[in-house]
Amino acid sequence: MSEQSAARTRGEEKQNDGNASLAREQDAIYQNGNLVGRVVDPEVDWEAKEVRFGEVYDSDYLLIPEECEFQNYRIIIQRIGYASKVENRSDRTGRVLRGCVADILGRREP
Repeated sequence: MSEQSAARTRGEEKQNDGNASLAREQDAIYQNGNLVGRVVDPEVDWEAKEVRFGEVYDSDYLLIPEECEFQNYRIIIQRIGYASKVENRSDRTGRVLRGCVADILGRREP
């Protein structure tokens, strides 16, 4: 592969990464670029450097002790008030976490 085609490929990858970040949903949590949960009632508290979620659902693939991303923030979930498995609601499935608090680690890089 020539240097030009390699540079063009890197540029295309960078552009695709940029498009992926633009397409991110505002009510979603991501890990490693994958949507791993959806949130209800998020509240960002910059003074406490926390994000509080009323509920995180469809979170079967969310790895709790791992860093994740919500909107423009890098976060890590520290506390969960209640966790359960939902199978009989049509609008929500999988693991549901209520009363979650996540520490803000910083801003997400675009």
